Amino acid sequence: MLLPGTVLTVDIEKPAAGGAMIARHEGQVVLVRQAIPGERLRVRVTRVRPGVAYADPIEVIEASADRRDDAGDTACGGCVFAHIAYARQPALKAAIVRDALVRLGGVSIGGDIPVAAGRDDGYRMRARLHVRRGRIGFFREGTHELCDPAVTRQLRPDTLAALAELGAVLRRVRAPLAADLELAENVPASQRAIHLLLPPGAPAPRPGPLTTVAGFTGISWSDAGSRRGQISGDPWVADALTLDGAAAFRVPLRHHVESFFQANRYLLNRLLERVLAQVPSGPVLDLYAGVGLFAVGLAARGERGIVAVEGDRRGAADLDRNAAPYEGAVDAVHLPVERFLAQRPPSPVTTIVVDPPRTGLSAVALQGIAGVRAPRIVYVSCDVATLARDVKRFTAEGYAATHVEAFDLFPNTAHVESLVVLDRITEH
Repeated sequence: MLLPGTVLTVDIEKPAAGGAMIARHEGQVVLVRQAIPGERLRVRVTRVRPGVAYADPIEVIEASADRRDDAGDTACGGCVFAHIAYARQPALKAAIVRDALVRLGGVSIGGDIPVAAGRDDGYRMRARLHVRRGRIGFFREGTHELCDPAVTRQLRPDTLAALAELGAVLRRVRAPLAADLELAENVPASQRAIHLLLPPGAPAPRPGPLTTVAGFTGISWSDAGSRRGQISGDPWVADALTLDGAAAFRVPLRHHVESFFQANRYLLNRLLERVLAQVPSGPVLDLYAGVGLFAVGLAARGERGIVAVEGDRRGAADLDRNAAPYEGAVDAVHLPVERFLAQRPPSPVTTIVVDPPRTGLSAVALQGIAGVRAPRIVYVSCDVATLARDVKRFTAEGYAATHVEAFDLFPNTAHVESLVVLDRITEH
């Protein structure tokens, strides 16, 4: 049996969900950080659990041609895959999606899983950062230790410059020693809003110096209680996405800095296009609708009879506003999905679109969705494990996965956005 501190020589086989790579020693699975399939490494075991050991590299004996020499601080948030050339990363993420759906979801997948890729620098237009004594950064993996966001290459240079100026002002005004910060930009970064999340009991920030910080179109704050305020500008950012096709159309969307919105500026259009391509004409139920990315996209395409359900207060307010120009095409409902399905059984629908949080669908939500008996479910997921679990449950309800693709919305991380189409094939 392996023990912590044991040194091994291992051959790396394939990626595992979460960012480690799988190797084996005398039949036991060893999960190795900062490795690439095809490499041979000397590693040291750091901890052991039943059936699996965890290890860190000591020496790369045979390196992959895809190993980067300029990976930077790979422990800084969002850099788990930064040691791997970006051209290789989509294939690794396809393997992660395939493994989860086949092994955990019982799905049979023929052929390759396409993974849409963009750029791995400056891609992020929504992020949570942390403030410590006026210094702003991400956390190092598994710690509360700040690291420089510049080394991750996720944010644009002008965003980093604005954050640096903000940090300098926070130091001057003696802001709370610890706080969190929500950042939201539009695609061209012509609008950039931040929201400071203060610890309980912290004094409200003095607006004077903060109103002069360049690079932000809106600065707001709140604390763990009910206090909140707007320091300067506008807390919303807005985009008008243009989708191509037989007839190009625009999708205008506005979202509050505190509302959830997809983070990758280079793949946002692609994600919307591919989801809409899986939704045939007919009534649609959009659950976990957020600010209306998919529901408003369908309305802009000319669809009617769309019911969009969002439980978050901020997201629902944005959904109302974004749907308003489409003259009743979208019925925006502010309820948790479970309550909506229990209280308001929907009229027959052709397609249900779901984009749940990382935890996936609750048992109540899944049973409610299955009870609608829609011919098609379009499932968008940011977590392959909960996706695979829910796909397996839908299979038991008479559905089959007929289409799978993915989107690399978070380059240099192990995260991948997946799109699975489930078609109803039997009466249950």
